[in-house]
Formats: sequence, C-alpha cells, structure tokens
Amino acid sequence: MKPLIKSVVASFSLAVLGFTAQAQKPSPELLNPTNHALVLIDHESQMGFAVKNIAIEQLRNNTAIVAGASSIFKVPTVVTTVAEKSFSGPVFPEVAEFYPAAKFPYIDRTTMNSWEDVNAHKAIVDKGKKKIVLAGLWTSVCIVGPALSAKADGYDVYVITDASGDVSTEAHEMAISRMVQAGVKPITSMQYLLELQRDWARGETYAAVTSLVKKYGGAYGIGIQYAHEMLKH
Repeated sequence: MKPLIKSVVASFSLAVLGFTAQAQKPSPELLNPTNHALVLIDHESQMGFAVKNIAIEQLRNNTAIVAGASSIFKVPTVVTTVAEKSFSGPVFPEVAEFYPAAKFPYIDRTTMNSWEDVNAHKAIVDKGKKKIVLAGLWTSVCIVGPALSAKADGYDVYVITDASGDVSTEAHEMAISRMVQAGVKPITSMQYLLELQRDWARGETYAAVTSLVKKYGGAYGIGIQYAHEMLKH
C-alpha cells in the first residue's frame, strides 16, 4: 500500500508542478516591453481642436500615460506628424515631455495614412516588431489607415482607443468597430501601462510608473498618492 501511496503523491506533485509552470506562462497576446513597437500619430494642436468624442484634457492625460509608459519601458517608438509647420502645429506637450524633437526627430508627412509614407513606413518596420501599437488623431483617418494596412501586411495590430480621438463619437466608434472587425485589438492607455509593468515587484520601473500615474492617472493617481503618503510604502 505504501508504494502505491507514494506513487499517487508523486503523480499529484508532478501534476501540480506542471499546472504551476503552465499558469506562469503569459499569453502571447499580451504586450511586453520588447515584443512591439509604438506609433504615436499626429497628436498635434490643430488635430486636437476638432476632437469631440473625448474631453481634450482627458485625451492629453491618456496620451501622456502612453508616451510615458513607452519611455519608461524603452519601447521602440515612432512619432509622426502631418504638415507640422504649415498646418497641424506642434505635438502635444505630453508627447514632447517624453519624446522631445531634439532627441527623437518626428517624421512629418503629407499622407493621411502613415503606412503610405516612405519614411514613416520604414521607421516603423525597421523596428523589427511584429506587434504594432497605434494611437493618434483622428481615429477614422490617420489610425484606420495604418491599422488596416499593417494588418494586411501580416502585423498584429493594437489601437489605444482612449489616446485616440475623432470629430464625433460616432466617427470614433465606427472606426474602432471597423478595425476590430478586421482583427485589430483595442486597448486603453492605463491597460497599456499596467500590461507593461505586469508585476508590482518589478522594482526597476515601479517608482517611475507610479509617479506617471500620480501625475496623469486621475482618481487612480490620487489613490496611489494617498497610499504612498498615508501607508508610507
């Protein structure tokens, strides 16, 4: 009987170990700092003036979270503009804070679809990532174009919906629906940040992530500020 019990215990232990190993393997659908490139498209003054589906201050905060996240985690990032000097104007300060033009030259275009611009396309594909994350203005034009084009070329495409905006709620929502039907994956700015952090024991980025959230994360940021001050950790 004892050998039988030992055998059962051993089998159970192996099963538990196997289950644990499997449980610790994250889905390949999840983003991490090294498996994707981020493209920030036309977060510019003139493009922001007409946005109606989201309050401009919320759009700016969400854009800061995305740009800050990519900077903290050293994600390969491309910043594009459209007619920056002649029409659309400067990028949001929340982009320039993390990606100043002096260090990260922006790629200016005339095409509405970044994928059709030689320089923008080269900058994106040269990052060598099969996952591409997009955010920008406007959703129905400057995001739909590269999202569907990259998808058609075999890339795994994600769109950060709340760091993108459009001239109406309907325009934004129809654009997201169109992309989702084509297999593009919608995510949000905070989801993007936390998916990269993934584990609060990741001490090398903990302080930077929580500082970013305290500055731009609204109620969640206030909660972190409270916890740090009152609980002293």
